[in-house]
Amino acid sequence: MVSRTHSGMVRTHNEDAVFTQPGVGLAILADGMGGYNAGEVASGMATAVIGSELAQGLQEAKHGVSQLLEAVIGHANSSIYQAAESQPQYSGMGTTLVMAVFRDNHISVAHIGDSRMYRLRDGAFECVTRDHSLLQEQIDSGMITEEDARRSQNKNLVTRALGVDPEVEPEIHTYEVVPGDVYLFCSDGLNDMVENDDIALTLQALSANLDLAAEQLVQMANDNGGRDNVSVILVRVLQAFPATERGLLARLLAWLK
Repeated sequence: MVSRTHSGMVRTHNEDAVFTQPGVGLAILADGMGGYNAGEVASGMATAVIGSELAQGLQEAKHGVSQLLEAVIGHANSSIYQAAESQPQYSGMGTTLVMAVFRDNHISVAHIGDSRMYRLRDGAFECVTRDHSLLQEQIDSGMITEEDARRSQNKNLVTRALGVDPEVEPEIHTYEVVPGDVYLFCSDGLNDMVENDDIALTLQALSANLDLAAEQLVQMANDNGGRDNVSVILVRVLQAFPATERGLLARLLAWLK
């Protein structure tokens, strides 16, 4: 499990935030938005609140993963919203979110906004999440094609974000994991700058070296203009990780790389 984040070639500061905790199979990526510095406050709060609360909740294992995800995301949403309401310099701040928990041969994925998770399995590369954005709604309704969306100037208009409203509904799904899978979590600074086919080729060529793959993806985004902050988290599943009464957390490090 590796991560990289970069401010890009245009922005003066980085409003993305990443958090990984391989010991509990946890990956979180947030892309902040708002006034000066407010975006990075929102994304930083999201990763900090969700990361700490989820790690504790997973160790206690009192609830199902989906329930736990919904609860900690709700708490993070309230924290960001209240900070924005009480401090004028943070007014209107919010963040996208894409995150996952690897547990018992499954991955539970939660996302809000247009940060994405992709999966490379047996050479097939696909985007697993579906953007909460105006462009995606227009594609779904048949108003525009995916090719039109690539050229659109409205790429950053999300229809759902963390911390903007008193409540938010994360989209949560659970999928079976297969040994050999590679998972990519990214902010839109990657997929807006690099075509999916080129991302796929990079992962297919470098899946054995996640550090190099992450560096290469960030470099490709910057070489293509780097108009936004760019962040990636890469996870490779080495072998099955069934739940056991003892040793699950200690062994996750050996199963995920």
